[in-house]
Amino acid sequence: MKSSVSHLAIFGGQPVFDKTVHVGAPNIGDRHRLHELIDDALDRRWLTNDGPYVQAFERQLTDLLAVRNCVATCNATSGLMLVAAALGLRGEVIMPSLTFVATAHALTWQGVTPVFCDVDPVTWTLDPRKAEDLITSKTTALLGVHLWGTACDLTGLQRLASRHDLKLVYDAAHALGTSYAGRPLGSFGDAEVFSFHATKICNTFEGGAIATDDDDLAARVALARNFGFVDVDRVVSLGINAKMSEVNAAMGLVSLESLDQFVEANRRNWQRYREGLQSVLGLTLYEPPMRDRSWTHQYVVAEVHEEAGLSRDELGQILAAENVGVRRYFYPGCHRMEPYWTECPDVALRLPVTEAILGRTLVLPTGTATTVETVDRICEFIRFAIRNSNQIRIRLRSPDQRG
Repeated sequence: MKSSVSHLAIFGGQPVFDKTVHVGAPNIGDRHRLHELIDDALDRRWLTNDGPYVQAFERQLTDLLAVRNCVATCNATSGLMLVAAALGLRGEVIMPSLTFVATAHALTWQGVTPVFCDVDPVTWTLDPRKAEDLITSKTTALLGVHLWGTACDLTGLQRLASRHDLKLVYDAAHALGTSYAGRPLGSFGDAEVFSFHATKICNTFEGGAIATDDDDLAARVALARNFGFVDVDRVVSLGINAKMSEVNAAMGLVSLESLDQFVEANRRNWQRYREGLQSVLGLTLYEPPMRDRSWTHQYVVAEVHEEAGLSRDELGQILAAENVGVRRYFYPGCHRMEPYWTECPDVALRLPVTEAILGRTLVLPTGTATTVETVDRICEFIRFAIRNSNQIRIRLRSPDQRG
């Protein structure tokens, strides 16, 4: 890049990219294959209600996750709600605030109170030691989140749950393809709930799945996802409509066929970012501990420290001006969102690690829609911006700034 900053969009020049490069741009597999499956579903006129593609998708997930049961749902939020209801959760459930707000909402919709706990400073997942301090007579479960596909402290949380006779559930929205000590995530705790939202490594447009080795639990959530029907005209329990459609399942099957390709693209991009940013003062990439090296590199999470000369939000602002669509996942944290902030405005005081992480992280574009050349240009621009941080900060604070 030129030594002058005058060409940047924030200085009235042209953006680095003509079109926005988005975080979470969907991975898309073999379109021809997808069209074939959808045409077949249309020809059969079986579009929902536990069709053959949903059943095939569940079977493939069962094999991939090395688990006894997978129950496909219309989204992961519904999956978490179904699990909470089927396990009879009540009172309070301890969970991290460092997650998408749907994790907390799923509990709240079931009349359960989320109790926000701080995370481990290395893994960024639920800290068993801090969770134990929050257990009361009202606590009925622990809910861990495999953030960025990094496995929780599965051993520590299981010991804690067993010691206090608590249910143990995992939000595994980010975790497809990750393993722990050689064992795929999916069969830990009472249940793990995966997301197949469009932004995930493998998607069904929208969708989710409940994975569990508990046959009885699987039967209960399968019953509840279809209104409680056991026959065409017999309802035996309370239920909702949380079914996955055949079109969604078709997309899932095609995505699973290309999963290795998606993972390889993520790893390639992550390595390219690491090489391009390793010498940048005050900026590091999040990398989980050695035990989780099977992770799928689904997210590229940059940590912006004070030494960078730009704050996380300032860097995000100038990246956005250059059409780099970064995100502040999961800012400002569930505990600072409603209805939780109003109900417990002092909770931030017990979440120092969470607060620090939420204040310095920025997620960068990756996936099959992001080329190596795009990564290189983003890295080049970040290096340039931080080298010229003093001039850029002056411009950011200028009342007539553009971009």
